[in-house]
Amino acid sequence: MIHKLVPFAAAVAAFVLIGQAQTVPSPVKATPLMTKDLPGIAGKEATVLTIELAPGAVSPPHRHEASTFVYVLAGSVVMGVKGEKEVTLGPGEMFYEKPDDIHTVSRNASPTRPAKFLVFMVKAKGAPVSMPVPGGQ
Repeated sequence: MIHKLVPFAAAVAAFVLIGQAQTVPSPVKATPLMTKDLPGIAGKEATVLTIELAPGAVSPPHRHEASTFVYVLAGSVVMGVKGEKEVTLGPGEMFYEKPDDIHTVSRNASPTRPAKFLVFMVKAKGAPVSMPVPGGQ
């Protein structure tokens, strides 16, 4: 009888874990706000989004292949691109990434408070907003 219960118990445990995984908020939340073609700049579009970082959250190395402007709305964030010094920014401060930069550091500077920033980027029409960089290189 016990051998018949093992698959049932495993199925229940998997269901519970899946249910929990769906209810746990992501440490990094991106909310698209707008994407618009840019008249007079063939093949380019502007994209605006907000990024929310849970306390202590870190995003993996990535690149945008876009001119990217970051404006901190709340909290404090540590930003850095390959080859440049990391900076810690607070509300009202900005950060810029060139299209060929590798964004090596993007983290919430606080282990207890969330952070939120607005991102404005000019990129190739239809291109992804962000692409992972394996190993940060």
